[in-house]
Amino acid sequence: MFGGQVIPPSKSPHLRKSGSRPVVFDLDKEEGNVEMEGLLHSTGSNDLKIASLPITTAAIMPSPILLWRFKVLLFFLWGFICCKIGWDSVMRMSVNLRDLFLYEAFLYYNPLLLVTMMVWLWGVNLWVFAQSTISYAKIFDLDQTHLTHREIWKVATWMTIIVPTSMTAYLYLYSHGEVSLAASQPVLLYCAVSLVLIFPFDIFYLSSRYYLLRTLWRIVFPLQAITFADFFVADILTSMSKVFSDLERSVCRMVHRQVATIAWFEADSVCGSHSIGIPIALVLPYIFRLFQCLRQYKDTKEKTTLFNALKYSTAVPVIFLSALKYHVLPDSWTNFYRPLWLLSGVINSLYSFYWDVTRDWDLSCFTRIFKYNKPSLCSYLLHGRKWVYFWVIGSNFILRLAWTYKLSAHLRHNYLTVFTITALEMIRRFQWVFFRVENEWNKMSSKSNLQLSEISSEEDKLLSPNDHNV
Repeated sequence: MFGGQVIPPSKSPHLRKSGSRPVVFDLDKEEGNVEMEGLLHSTGSNDLKIASLPITTAAIMPSPILLWRFKVLLFFLWGFICCKIGWDSVMRMSVNLRDLFLYEAFLYYNPLLLVTMMVWLWGVNLWVFAQSTISYAKIFDLDQTHLTHREIWKVATWMTIIVPTSMTAYLYLYSHGEVSLAASQPVLLYCAVSLVLIFPFDIFYLSSRYYLLRTLWRIVFPLQAITFADFFVADILTSMSKVFSDLERSVCRMVHRQVATIAWFEADSVCGSHSIGIPIALVLPYIFRLFQCLRQYKDTKEKTTLFNALKYSTAVPVIFLSALKYHVLPDSWTNFYRPLWLLSGVINSLYSFYWDVTRDWDLSCFTRIFKYNKPSLCSYLLHGRKWVYFWVIGSNFILRLAWTYKLSAHLRHNYLTVFTITALEMIRRFQWVFFRVENEWNKMSSKSNLQLSEISSEEDKLLSPNDHNV
């Protein structure tokens, strides 16, 4: 009557833990009461400790927004330190050597800086595609482990940190008389980038790195059917021909141990500005793309691929006629080769502009790209607006003409102007990516819709009772 299971009231401060064993005691035994009180007290204290643990952990861990702001602050602080050290190092040099030294520094670090810029822009492309209705993974035939825009931006962030840091170390060491250590900085950077690309272990996005390397291999050796990813990357490489020419000269000087030496004064040296390797490096991306078009014609027999091949072949006279300036008499250049160079440059620019607008874009601009799944301010400002059409077509025309300047080997002396024009060409290609991918997605969608309509029509014919007699 007085013994058995006792259930404490719901308002009791000593409620047992959910899921624990029921407490049984005898009210007639004093020791049982003492044990019961101790057990309930310990259970309640444990509950309080367990409940307080998440609060303590949450209080220790900073918020993600605070962490992000802290990283941004460190990034800008690092940028300020690099600019300060680099500026002070340049100011230590004499006025006569300053410009030539900056020209050489830009030669070594300009290619990787431009590649870093292109990686940032590619991340923006992927971000826009992720917000829109375009499935870029399906277009490029990517697997589930492909890099998202966040991962692309993470890679670009590390590149933004490492490349300028190496450049700052190069400037500082050279200005303080450590020439051998300064010369090792670009060499170590190039070796590190090469090792990261070919590193065989499953770190640093192994599948994505090997996907890029396989694509580059197929571009150089088009021995199989050309996929969309193949000629898409090859088109981007044509905008980076300046990167290839600077890489050629940089690696040439590293191999011949001319880094941070007096050899930069000698334009006719083996790695000088008059080297035949410069126009060869400039023309290689166009030759690769030309062979791809010929391979496509072999597979598909479409005549448009031949006209596309003709477009890329028009870049060859621009590059080699410009290079002839250093190998012919001045009168011959002024009276004969220079007019030919100007004519070939105009033909290449106009032909490329026409092909961009009518073929690569197919005049279907922004039908899907800036129509986001969730409407936003960006979608409202860009989707279907006429000013976007005028801006994109006009800027593409102007930058196509300006790019001819960069293809000309004899117009390389003002490195800041050349760097600016190359960066603008990257932005033009960044715009081009939106339209080209959208056009390909429209083609894929129309083909799938056509196949579905054909299947449905065949089913209707099979189910139609007109041809069946009972």
